[in-house]
Amino acid sequence: MGRKRELALLEKIWASDKAELFILYGRRRIGKTALLRHFCRHKDHVYFLAAQVKEEDNLRQFKEVLQLSLADPILDNIVFPGWEDAFAYLGRVAKERRLVVVLDEFQYLCEANPALPSLLQRFWDLSGAESRLMLILCGSYVSFMEREVLGEKSPLFGRRTSQLQLQPLPFFEATAFFPAYPLEDRLAVYGILGGTPAYLRQFDPAVDLAANLRERLLSVEAYLYDEANLLLRMELSQIHVYASLLKAIAGGATKLNEIAGRAGLDSPAAGKYLNTLRELGLVERQVSFLARAPEKSRKGRYYIRDPYLRFWFRFVLPHASLIQVGEGDVVYSRFIAPYFPTYMGLIFEDICREALHYAGPALVGDHVQASGKHWERDFDLDVTARLADGHYLFGECKWSKEPVGLSVLAELLRKVEMLPAAYQEQSRLAIFALNGFQSDLRAAAASRKVALVSGRDLLVGADLRT
Repeated sequence: MGRKRELALLEKIWASDKAELFILYGRRRIGKTALLRHFCRHKDHVYFLAAQVKEEDNLRQFKEVLQLSLADPILDNIVFPGWEDAFAYLGRVAKERRLVVVLDEFQYLCEANPALPSLLQRFWDLSGAESRLMLILCGSYVSFMEREVLGEKSPLFGRRTSQLQLQPLPFFEATAFFPAYPLEDRLAVYGILGGTPAYLRQFDPAVDLAANLRERLLSVEAYLYDEANLLLRMELSQIHVYASLLKAIAGGATKLNEIAGRAGLDSPAAGKYLNTLRELGLVERQVSFLARAPEKSRKGRYYIRDPYLRFWFRFVLPHASLIQVGEGDVVYSRFIAPYFPTYMGLIFEDICREALHYAGPALVGDHVQASGKHWERDFDLDVTARLADGHYLFGECKWSKEPVGLSVLAELLRKVEMLPAAYQEQSRLAIFALNGFQSDLRAAAASRKVALVSGRDLLVGADLRT
């Protein structure tokens, strides 16, 4: 489901019919293996999933995969003493035909033999680059792949022909997993699980959202209950420190000193740990969109990027003791349901800004070049975007059960009037509301040329993205 752009990129690389060294990496469960298996269908390929075993065991298993995939009788009498011999064999085969070779979980091969990147570099320089081989190195340890495969000090630096860090599915592809859900619940699932396919498949689309949440996340036996801890353990040491920081952010602390205080750290130490989380793509630091020198601003706010992690550290970790004794229903009714609309308000802002990049012309009449959130001492603007024609878009987002009315437009106008005159003169306005708009707001918006975007418009517009 989804991944059309990623598949198109792989097909383009395949069609070159020349040597390609493609690096694919991303967090576990993000869908790398599914993407590669789908791409390899109907192609001459070798797909090898490495294991955390000794090098000779992986080499033996690799030969078995080669025998099954290539049906080459020569392999019956070959033993690969090392990876350089396996690479040499692939180079000979790929001289004669186009061949895809996937080494999935590449970091496990390097754990058993740290010299593997150097061996691969030597092979590529001597013969691989002259073959018709499409070699794909795939890994789940983001920091390892960026440092040891893509980094400047890696032997493979400069050899790759292209790379891709696979990201979670966008919201409109994630919501497509639950076509029968009401609109609000479809977006709420995204707010809970984000765009990780493996997580989305844990919820049963034939079961209502509340039951899925209680059974599939608020139970110690559930796959999703401890997944956040597993993610951190893959990439980090001192898990308790990082968990404290993420819990603080999820609980509403966005400034460095607030986060440090809640986590029991001084600000310099907290900043160091937060930079690590940013490098891993787990946390982002946002600066007010209209800041004059954003790269120098000290007024950044920190947010957890992934909705699943945001939800887990906001609602699951703080109540883990109750969940451990089987009180998931109590956690849901007392600590999640009453606060969930406020939680989804921030998620809805993210969704609205994301939708503008996919479907700006359909939603607000023009392409969006950049977007974010703008804040001053006295107010926040949920959506601030620079349009292709040079104008600025300012918008309010409302996660509300009822259609919104004129008061929302009045509030938006009040905030825009507080901006510098240069921005006011170039401004366009938009209101985003989950369940649409009252008739008086529709009439006023038409006369003022204010774009009105409902929750359903977000899904339809993104589906028709340009």
